[in-house]
Amino acid sequence: MTRKIGAPHSRRRRAAGFTYLAILFVVAFMGLGLAVAGQVWHTAVMRDREAELLYAGNQYRRAIERYYLSGSVSGSVPRAGSREYPRALEDLLKDPRQPGTVRYLRKLYYEPITGKTEWGTVKAPNGVGIMGVYSPSEDKPLKTAGFGIFNKEFEGAAKYSDWKFVYPSAAQQAQVQPSQQQPGAPQQQVPLQQPQQPGASLPQMPLQQPGATGSMQ
Repeated sequence: MTRKIGAPHSRRRRAAGFTYLAILFVVAFMGLGLAVAGQVWHTAVMRDREAELLYAGNQYRRAIERYYLSGSVSGSVPRAGSREYPRALEDLLKDPRQPGTVRYLRKLYYEPITGKTEWGTVKAPNGVGIMGVYSPSEDKPLKTAGFGIFNKEFEGAAKYSDWKFVYPSAAQQAQVQPSQQQPGAPQQQVPLQQPQQPGASLPQMPLQQPGATGSMQ
């Protein structure tokens, strides 16, 4: 009877090879699963940050609107040509034109996309004052449609810095029909709607405490 020497060793080597391949496949699938999970988590975080950006940006827009419409004389109807934009965002915390303490924001907001305190600012048409803010981020937004009426111009934006929260917004300017105004009467401004605060919270800077309102999508 002829006995094959080394056959058990050969079978053991083949079994070890299959086990090694199985481990490689398991590790590869685990890595793929972690990558997918990481991408889902990143997307969820960015959507939250977008909601925070829309909230904070519209807070600034509404505060700038109130500052502008308040004129320069406390307790009286603003004189023609007396309306002006804030020279700095800090002016929204305490109106320097007023003898008393008049606030349009409770706090200054961090810019949520970059996580920094700096915002881009849009200068007024005459170059004096700030008529709006925007994120300095050049990243592409996840949200490209489904905006509210006062953020409608954000649809299809290529980067976050294209989301400019200015007063008056394009929608407000479109709603004002010059032909319907009385000759010589000051141009009417359509006030922003009362916004709703999203579930996500924003960090606040340790500044004075003023008074604010909600956000719009």
